[in-house]
Amino acid sequence: MTIDHTLVKRFRQEVGDRLAHQRRLDQASGLVPMSGEDERQFARALIAQVLEEFARGEIGVGRTPPTAEEEEGLAAGIHAALFGVGRLQPLLDDPEVENIDINGCDRVFVGYADGQEIMREPVAESDEELVELIQILAAYSGLSSRPFDTANPQLDLRLPDGSRLSAVMDVTIRPSISIRRSRLGKVFLSDLVGNGTLTAELGRFLSAAVAARKNIMISGSTNAGKTTLLRALANEIPPSERLITVERALELGLDQFSELHPNVVAFEQRLPNSEGQGEITMAELVRRSLRMNPSRVIVGEVLGDEIVTMLNAMTQGNDGSLSTIHANSSMEVFNRIATYALQATERLPIDATHMLIAGAIDFVVFIEKRNEYAAGGRLRRFVSSVREVAGVDGRVLSSEVFALSPDGRVLPHAPLSCMEELAHHGYDPGGWS
Repeated sequence: MTIDHTLVKRFRQEVGDRLAHQRRLDQASGLVPMSGEDERQFARALIAQVLEEFARGEIGVGRTPPTAEEEEGLAAGIHAALFGVGRLQPLLDDPEVENIDINGCDRVFVGYADGQEIMREPVAESDEELVELIQILAAYSGLSSRPFDTANPQLDLRLPDGSRLSAVMDVTIRPSISIRRSRLGKVFLSDLVGNGTLTAELGRFLSAAVAARKNIMISGSTNAGKTTLLRALANEIPPSERLITVERALELGLDQFSELHPNVVAFEQRLPNSEGQGEITMAELVRRSLRMNPSRVIVGEVLGDEIVTMLNAMTQGNDGSLSTIHANSSMEVFNRIATYALQATERLPIDATHMLIAGAIDFVVFIEKRNEYAAGGRLRRFVSSVREVAGVDGRVLSSEVFALSPDGRVLPHAPLSCMEELAHHGYDPGGWS
């Protein structure tokens, strides 16, 4: 069924105006504002009202009104435009979609779990409408409104379904958007063992490492599955612990599962306003998190000077911290951290950074993505290396305790220095004598 998107846009404006009018009436009357769900229900009633008025108008001038099926499609489109992501919604509703790349409103490339990439229909009538859609999302996603305009041509945010959106304008010929789907929301180590991301022994090892409050840095390339693994590790943390997450754009969503994590505070970086005021950086948020009585601090992704603050936090009694970082190998993580530390306000020299790493991080886990297919026809993502930090001698000393064997299996590779401690938390190694 083809939906008339011109009508969707028109009705979205009408329903939005009526919704805003009701909000003003409620405020003037001193009524408690509608909750998000109440507002969605009220919007559905307004949508039905607007569509009924339109049908009567069409009959009045001798035209055929929309069929029941067409009305249903229009209603879904209006609701998606108001509360979802407009014409992107069907793609986000498809469980097989992994990535969506948009190079202008009519250049839409969709990557699927089985490795296919298909060009799909336009998601807006014009680039201007596409930018307007992203601006609406930026206004209502996250903890604070995020500008997306000529003065602020870059945007990162988390969509309502947990997907990550990155958008740019004015530094590209046409607005460009990339969406990385989050198909696994509530995920456990057992799920990752089941789909081949982890071996059973690696799953037992990581579970014990979390229980033993080891500081773990998850590394890998873009779209390798770092955030999914971080969620799975976080779900090994007992519900009695107070977690504080620090992110550039909210995406972990640990607070959405109160049965697993009833005591969670999620911090989100705040960007400066148009006057350059009001910015709250990742480093400031990490420092603030330490004053909020955390059992553990989880930093969604390290990309800059917050690394020094985070490593300091790990060495000051906040054991059991988790974070992710971009790197091409488990060994490269140490150089990547040193590079970020040089950019920090503290301007730590390499030697001092290596000492800080050795005192802060217990394990580096490397996850990679390969262009080969696992069970179910999905791209293979798997943890291929785990490195234990052993100390410092001018550089960080480490041993690869799990490594990829020549036959493609991930096996124990070197003895663990904390074997007794992990054994106390249930790890029974099968690969070491």
